[in-house]
Amino acid sequence: MNKEKEIRIQDDLYQHVNGAWLNEAKIPDDRPTTGGFANLDKDVEELLIKDFKSMLQKDEYPDENVKKAVNLFAIACDIKKRNKEGIRPLKKTLRKIEKLKNPRALNKNLKDFVLDDLPLPFNISVDADMKDTLHHCVMISGPSTILPDTTYYKPEMAKQKESLIAVWSEMVSQLLAFTPLSLEDQNVFLKDALAFDELIAGLVKSSEEWADYVKVYNPMKTVRVASLLKPMKFKNLLEDLFTDVPENIIVADPRFLKGFKSLYNVETFDLYKHWAYVKTLLAASPLLSSKLREISSVYRRTLSGIAANPTIEKQAYRLASENFSEPIGLYYGKTYFGEEAKKDVVEMVKEIIETYKKRIVANDFLAPATKDKAVLKLSTMVVKMGYPDKSDEIYDKLEVDPYGSLLDVVSQITKAKIENSFAKLYKPVNRGQWVMPGHMVNACYNPYTNDITFPAAILQAPFYSIKQSRSENLGGIGAVVGHEISHAFDNNGAQCDENGNLNNWWTKDDLKNFKVKTKAMIKQWDGLDEQGIGKVNGTLVVSENIADNGGMAVTLDIMSHMKEADYTAYFINWAKVWCRKSKAEYVKLLLSIDVHSPADLRANIQPRNFSEWYETFKVKPSDKMYIAPKKRVVIW
Repeated sequence: MNKEKEIRIQDDLYQHVNGAWLNEAKIPDDRPTTGGFANLDKDVEELLIKDFKSMLQKDEYPDENVKKAVNLFAIACDIKKRNKEGIRPLKKTLRKIEKLKNPRALNKNLKDFVLDDLPLPFNISVDADMKDTLHHCVMISGPSTILPDTTYYKPEMAKQKESLIAVWSEMVSQLLAFTPLSLEDQNVFLKDALAFDELIAGLVKSSEEWADYVKVYNPMKTVRVASLLKPMKFKNLLEDLFTDVPENIIVADPRFLKGFKSLYNVETFDLYKHWAYVKTLLAASPLLSSKLREISSVYRRTLSGIAANPTIEKQAYRLASENFSEPIGLYYGKTYFGEEAKKDVVEMVKEIIETYKKRIVANDFLAPATKDKAVLKLSTMVVKMGYPDKSDEIYDKLEVDPYGSLLDVVSQITKAKIENSFAKLYKPVNRGQWVMPGHMVNACYNPYTNDITFPAAILQAPFYSIKQSRSENLGGIGAVVGHEISHAFDNNGAQCDENGNLNNWWTKDDLKNFKVKTKAMIKQWDGLDEQGIGKVNGTLVVSENIADNGGMAVTLDIMSHMKEADYTAYFINWAKVWCRKSKAEYVKLLLSIDVHSPADLRANIQPRNFSEWYETFKVKPSDKMYIAPKKRVVIW
């Protein structure tokens, strides 16, 4: 606790618990934040780097896929080889883009561009059909912008936009100097890339719009999509990628599709081509020489306030972790995750689900039919704890050439994964697949499979420990479990049924009542100040706030039936979980794009909605951690 300034818990729970640590904590030069999740992630990273180096030294590996991951780690660590190769591994790809003369030339190379993950003026993918989650569908969306969000392109953001674009432009200018382009062409390519980005920004969704993810489901006849994508020969692309052309395409961003002709046509083709060249150069540079890697990080580090790039060793680990996430997660889980902890947390999850059912039944704004559907959804919810039984079969197909360049090795892995993804179109969805690996410090709810995932790495203190009291664990991992379950009933998840299909199972009045409560949650958070850096967008963060609210409600309910409930320990550990110190630039970035609220506000706002907070610490109207009963929001 922060005894120096004697911050009262009734005035600021977060600072009372974490203030002393926050005053002393130093953010690592290569990270934008420290504390909580970030510290556990750092510990996992250091542990696995040590293990990787030991495996290489002994030439002993737990299985073939981990061996591939460690070999990729070794290739990435060989910075002497990377420096010797310089930009050479990328030149062939850059020439391929530069040689394109017109849309017809690109049409002849469309399949290769998709499979090689080269930039196109639209994105295409295969995913579970949101209204028929046992089967796959083809989805398309627009490309991303240079700036973090479309809101940065608004007139009121002109100063910040100008500043960031200047950083980005200087970085790209330095990178282009390594290419075979003349100085005149380098300037043209940069100017055109920026012009094409402006066109994209006028068409694609903002982060706030993407946060309403149900609205990405917009089925459209393939012939109609193909006509809107002209002069792109979209139907020919589908014929090249799939054995049968699907009748419908799911359009994630209809506004983008309808405006596509203004983005991509004969007149704008050179803008596209030069944008694609620059994007390819930016994506590949971190995998090339140390000089290219360092230059290409400048804009990203500026956005997050990061002083230095991670070491080559850390970059190598992160590459291995990204490309072989499941095998590494499986190794971590089997090596470091205890069965005693797994059993204990699984029992806690079962208790929370059962308590949730009782709360649903006792709810005063749902009709019996809606309650029955909600309870059914809870009864069929699948719990994935620790790590999966085995890795996805794709990892058996991946190859790591120990003599290849790092860029070529990563490109081949990426291509194999893309091909594997497209091959799934007419295969049933694997509902047993995990969306998070065992070594990730996180947790999630998947609305399309109605399952919750808790990787082994998050099941550590302060979230969970066998040595912590039950009250502390409920304030930590218990609230996280309740949070993930609550996503089944947030503004997005509530629109999916027990099988994960988009399906309105609410009565008209129930849905109306729920939307009223959702608006109350938005209002409670909208415009909150975050350290003088920026304001919270209540609409952007509403789903995560509903989940936090539900997680606290259900765990406090469990506490109310415990003989030795320690509410002080509960609330203190809740605050510890959200302890985080971040660079101001990173806070500003997250306020514009992250669906999660700032950590300090997550710690401080939700307790105020519950009577247990006021009773435990005798919180009065004169205290800063007080809000009037009529302004308190409890949904589930």
